[in-house]
Amino acid sequence: MVEESKKRRLEIVQTEVKDERCSTFVLNGEDHTLGNSLRYMIMKNPEVQFCGYSIPHPTENKINFRIQSTGSPATDVLRRGLAELTSLAAHVLVTFEHSVEDYKSRTQDDEDMEIGQ
Repeated sequence: MVEESKKRRLEIVQTEVKDERCSTFVLNGEDHTLGNSLRYMIMKNPEVQFCGYSIPHPTENKINFRIQSTGSPATDVLRRGLAELTSLAAHVLVTFEHSVEDYKSRTQDDEDMEIGQ
């Protein structure tokens, strides 16, 4: 058995059918957190006919991820989905950090007002 650290993060399952619009990917070291988020982002693409994932067994730390599109190759659809998910995560992080700073400044203002009374 190959050690977890030596496995590739992403593998493409080879099939006899050579249709680039349909592919199954194996994402090693991932679980429902990435699987469901990525599936949601990819399904927003109007070219996507089907997108789903499964975890082969609860003890296996990998996802089988299937994409079928009507136009672009599945690898391009996956790249686009990953890029959009990364962008969304960055936006959420920035929004969260701004909210924390706003909260801290309001809390500090409230404390300053209580001390001044």
